[in-house]
Amino acid sequence: MITPLTGEQIATAWTLNLPAVVFVVLLGGGYLWTARQVDGWPRGRTAAFLSGLAIVVLLTCSFLGVYEDVLFWVRALQVLVLLMIVPLLLALGAPLTLALAVAPGAARLRRWGRSPFARAATFPLVITALLIVPPFLIYLTPLYEATQRNPAIDNAVRFVLVCCGFLYFWTRLRVDPTPREDHHLVSFCISFADVLVDAALGLILWLGPLRAAGYYEALARTWGPDLRTDQIIGAGILWIGGDLAGIPFVAVLFNRWMREDDRQAKRIDRELDAKAATEPTGTLWWETDPILAERFKPEQER
Repeated sequence: MITPLTGEQIATAWTLNLPAVVFVVLLGGGYLWTARQVDGWPRGRTAAFLSGLAIVVLLTCSFLGVYEDVLFWVRALQVLVLLMIVPLLLALGAPLTLALAVAPGAARLRRWGRSPFARAATFPLVITALLIVPPFLIYLTPLYEATQRNPAIDNAVRFVLVCCGFLYFWTRLRVDPTPREDHHLVSFCISFADVLVDAALGLILWLGPLRAAGYYEALARTWGPDLRTDQIIGAGILWIGGDLAGIPFVAVLFNRWMREDDRQAKRIDRELDAKAATEPTGTLWWETDPILAERFKPEQER
């Protein structure tokens, strides 16, 4: 019988998840090596990327990894963070931009990234499905119990969650080059839809039947919350935690939106200044604008 989860266990219980550690070491090492080849690579991007990898280690090797097969709410926390927090940090690290800076076939990769197939594959509805569908597949199919019983399936599901989340945040934040340039308002609408979906899954787990009941009953756990309470806590993490986890994304998205608008306004100002410098003295810019010239033409000239 596994030791009851106490404050001491939270601080001292550790395990080794070898696939997760290998994943983190390879990805982190490759990122750092590549960043050293690019002059002036922002440290903030490196910090964001490495923070995402550090969270993977905490999720799989700390007490969360020790108790993931015992408590429903621990598994729910892992799913939430691997899908929404870790990929957000990885995307903020701009790994694709970094890779393209040193890749030998970068020009060809950029052309492929702007191809019709890439644009169709990153259509907003397709990308939204990558964020919404995985939790439903995990909790409303036999896949959930399979992850509890088979470590290989468990690690594969973790990897898929991170990949799905990364594809979503990559296309929505656009820190890296993307095949599409949808307006940021589209991303805000998708975020609102995600809130509704989180609520739906939370209600299903809260009010619905116990998931993997036979597996948990066979553990004969005599401490902590009962099976129903444990699942209700997990439902709350997925529901409320999912909404809270979306706040950093919305904040980053809003900041990028404002910065892009500011850059666009400055570009327009520079174009108008350059245009004014080439026009006769006393001519107003709207008098030469092809759209507004007719509207502001003197009455006698119409």
